Amino acid sequence: MKMPSAIWVLLVIGLIGGSLSSAHADTSGLVGHLTKQLGVSEEQATGGSGAIFGLAKSRLSPSDFSQVEGVVPEMGSLLGAAPKAESKGGVSGTASSMLGSGGGSLGGLASLAGPFSQLGLSPDMIGKFVPSILEFVGGKGGSGVQSLLAGVLK
Repeated sequence: MKMPSAIWVLLVIGLIGGSLSSAHADTSGLVGHLTKQLGVSEEQATGGSGAIFGLAKSRLSPSDFSQVEGVVPEMGSLLGAAPKAESKGGVSGTASSMLGSGGGSLGGLASLAGPFSQLGLSPDMIGKFVPSILEFVGGKGGSGVQSLLAGVLK
């Protein structure tokens, strides 16, 4: 009688474990790539990439962004996880003031300092996230999509 109970327990554990791993597989694409390559937490990978994609979305045409979105199926979750910019002063205010003098994409990337800080990431991590994201997007969507994204992030 113990054998069927043990088999039942193993079956249930197998089913639960299988469903957990398949649920994780849905969001492990880019987030998994970033956590493995950069040694950041899932929360940091999700929020940081969301902040970067939010910047890209603001700079790309809707049709160009939809090409990037097609390569990153979890885009909605990533954008939703991006920290909101601080409204007064702080790091975000400093980064925003840099936009006026620097302009261009460097100023745009500097605007990510506030959200990265909220995630416990230093501003130099922006320079590590961008090439890693570009590598991922290029690997999934090819050089055309990678170039679209690189054009607004470099």
